Amino acid sequence: MEHPDSILIIDFGSQVTQLIARRVREAGVYSEIAPFQSAADAFERMQPKGVILSGGPASVTDADSPRAPQAVFDSGVPVLGICYGQQVMTEQLGGRVEKGASGEFGEAFVEVDRRCALFDALWKEGDRHQVWMSHGDHVAELAPGFRPVASSRGAPFAITADEDRRYYGLQFHPEVVHTPDGSKLIANFARHVCGLSGDWTMAEFRQTKIAEIREQVGKGRVICGLSGGVDSAVAAVLIHEAIGDQLTCVFVDHGLLRAGEADQVVSLFRGHYNIPLVHVSAETLFLNGLAGVTDPEAKRKFIGKTFIEVFESEAKKIGGAEFLAQGTLYPDVIESVSFTGGPSVTIKSHHNVGGLPERMNMKLVEPLRELFKDEVRDLGCELGLPDIFVGRHPFPGPGLAIRIPGEVTKERCDILRKADAVYLEEIRNAGLYDAIWQAFAVLLPVRSVGVMGDGRTYDSVLALRAVTSTDGMTAQAFQFPGDFLSRVTTRIINEVKGINRVTYDYTSKPPGTIEWE
Repeated sequence: MEHPDSILIIDFGSQVTQLIARRVREAGVYSEIAPFQSAADAFERMQPKGVILSGGPASVTDADSPRAPQAVFDSGVPVLGICYGQQVMTEQLGGRVEKGASGEFGEAFVEVDRRCALFDALWKEGDRHQVWMSHGDHVAELAPGFRPVASSRGAPFAITADEDRRYYGLQFHPEVVHTPDGSKLIANFARHVCGLSGDWTMAEFRQTKIAEIREQVGKGRVICGLSGGVDSAVAAVLIHEAIGDQLTCVFVDHGLLRAGEADQVVSLFRGHYNIPLVHVSAETLFLNGLAGVTDPEAKRKFIGKTFIEVFESEAKKIGGAEFLAQGTLYPDVIESVSFTGGPSVTIKSHHNVGGLPERMNMKLVEPLRELFKDEVRDLGCELGLPDIFVGRHPFPGPGLAIRIPGEVTKERCDILRKADAVYLEEIRNAGLYDAIWQAFAVLLPVRSVGVMGDGRTYDSVLALRAVTSTDGMTAQAFQFPGDFLSRVTTRIINEVKGINRVTYDYTSKPPGTIEWE
């Protein structure tokens, strides 16, 4: 899908590069991320109206450190460099970067020294604004044509600008929520500096993507694997809108879903949308294979492998399909590439549990591969999917298996499923569901002695978790009001046999995975 008005983000390995793309899209402008190794090809293909250079873990002062394609600076398009991006732009254009004695990390404040198009109508001379710093090296000498426009205690060149060439450098990170005006700065770059209209909408995406699916598939048949989550559901409904009964969905029910979810999937797709659906009950197969398995990565790999095998078997029974539809999202595309070999690779590759076997010999239809999770939800609303799907908290493919540390059994799944349902019901009753990014229960591999009534019990311990997040990259424990935890704990212990103690996990997470295991 080509977008004439777009911004290319060149990734130098920052673990928050995805946030830059999100902030650009929030401004109504399409953006893509390319690792620096392939950025020249991406720049040639996209012909973007602007370029953003991301942060990264490398040091510009090292001989083998990453560089931006020279074509970017030869093109005349506006460029915004962030942290490492500012430093590499300075170095490549004739300035100098040096290692600092201590660096500058965390909350800082910049003083605006003079006007600049980057923050025109947003900041003015003499203002002081909070930002988020994370740098060891710093710009020591500006490149020709640049001048400083803002400074901080640890960075005299906190913002630099070459207004004639429309080049701007930020030593801080505007993409993170800890820089309160950061998203406005990025929007200013996209809309004001690059001159883009900001009219990229889900309605436009829907119509364009439907036309693309029809052109790609023609009169062919498509098989789509439903997982019960929002991604595959939105992909299936979009494809069905494009090609109708040429699509068949296969729902592999592995028995590790939350309470009632399997019935919801079948009801929505067979009943509401009348989409051809094959429902495979495979709980016994999955639970037998998980017997005795305690390592979380082994669980993930078994579930991913077995899911593909079951799906492949059903696809052969259906026969005649040339295309396989997947709910691949843009973060999946990004995470499938080793960008720099730096620390972000570990984070970005955490969720990968397997891939499509070559023997299936099918062409992929991936209509969501340009979208982030929140954009998929917006598309789901545009397509008319009920809120029970588009507003549902994220639930990873391995499902309950990673919410049960230790061995996964039918009994433990049923206990957790019931406790989790009570927990989510109370959250909905309190009107808190939409304020929480993800909430779930975890059945710990611990048993506790307790007294219930006149009898002694020896039952399992349950942990409850709820986090807020704006981007899925960081997470903070949700602070429940009043006596909520007391109320939900009482219900779980009274209603769920096999649990006699409940605890709440107040842990917050830095950038990285927010799953339990």
